[in-house]
Amino acid sequence: MAKQLARHDIDDTLYVFLQDNSKKWYARFQLFGKWHCKSTKQVDKEEAIAAARLLRMEWKIKAETGTLTTSKRFRDVAAKSILAMEHELAHGGGKVSYKDYMGALKKYHIPFFDRTYITSIDQDKLKEFDIWRIQKAGKVLNKSTLLNHNAALQMVFKAAVENQWMLPVQVPVLSNKGEQGARRAAFSEVEYEKVVETLESMRDNSRKEKTRQIRELLLDYADVVVNTGIRPGTEMEELTWADISMTRQEHQVIFKIKVRKGKTTKHTGTRTVVCKDEFVFPLMNLMDRFPNRRPSDKIFVLADGSSTNELGRTFVSALEEAELKTSPDGPRTLYSLRHTYITWQLLSRTLRVDVLARQCGTSIAMIEQHYSHVVPSMFEQELSGVTFENKEERAKSKRALARGLKTKELLTHRFKAWEAGFKKRGCI
Repeated sequence: MAKQLARHDIDDTLYVFLQDNSKKWYARFQLFGKWHCKSTKQVDKEEAIAAARLLRMEWKIKAETGTLTTSKRFRDVAAKSILAMEHELAHGGGKVSYKDYMGALKKYHIPFFDRTYITSIDQDKLKEFDIWRIQKAGKVLNKSTLLNHNAALQMVFKAAVENQWMLPVQVPVLSNKGEQGARRAAFSEVEYEKVVETLESMRDNSRKEKTRQIRELLLDYADVVVNTGIRPGTEMEELTWADISMTRQEHQVIFKIKVRKGKTTKHTGTRTVVCKDEFVFPLMNLMDRFPNRRPSDKIFVLADGSSTNELGRTFVSALEEAELKTSPDGPRTLYSLRHTYITWQLLSRTLRVDVLARQCGTSIAMIEQHYSHVVPSMFEQELSGVTFENKEERAKSKRALARGLKTKELLTHRFKAWEAGFKKRGCI
């Protein structure tokens, strides 16, 4: 606790004092029976006395005009904001991005601002924070991340204003000068097969049963993302069995998935995703593991029905083992599977960009911004004037060979059983 070194009484309700933890004098004054303490920001005693008189006058005017606020420490206001966001999410409200806001507050804002009074955060303090954040992150954050950080900070300022801990005019202007959005790191078909083979090896060599289940689940999770473009995270993890539908004609089936929760659903509503035909294989694996599934059950869970937060970390471990963590377009993560879906669809030239944008729940502008580097490869024959003939087929992986054994007759039998099961349980 700070120790008082000197004190000078100006009158009965105002004095200045000096503490051992600062060279600047503090003013303590009484208004309407309540004492207040503020820094004069002055080192010279006489200047501090003059500043103290001015401070008391300013606060008196605020009190008389009803604009006086009692400030709070940043960490206390941030904790209140986080609690409010958690409450909204727990009761089916709020935004999906609240999770990102809370993560930013806990990792960056609270550690930096901590015990700083909310009313003391000005442009200079924010500039200090920007420098500190770059040092902590080890890079300049991109614009989209900064927008999330700013939104999180605005939630805190909003709570402070609503609780009269600061005035609206005291809320500082936030900057979003970050790095422009970069290219999206994706996988080639050969690279993706290598990742899958690495994951299969990791699964087969697991020492613990739970670890084996996580790796097994990740294999199907990855295959679903690559064949649908659904966003890893909330969009995938909130899917239930009732969200999958099928339309069958003998051994041919079109699968659709309704994405009900995620980054854009609050504004655009439920989005229907049409799955690529390869989706049937991870779906069969999941259905075999959960024969007693119910419509409301989540799809991507472990054997006991519990969810796991280890998929992203496990995927990165597989990438490192396969030596595919880095790429010319930046580091790869679980989210790179979605970028892979979009990249492969663009290269196939079978979809218009506007259709692909709707399928993925994004905008045409976003696809053009982040995937423009794919365009030359889309038109390589037209640009080069060369057409390759009798292209040798790449050797099939073990997984591809195993899938080839699933004949039309077997699939037709399976699909008939799935249709019959749908009537009983209300889901596929």
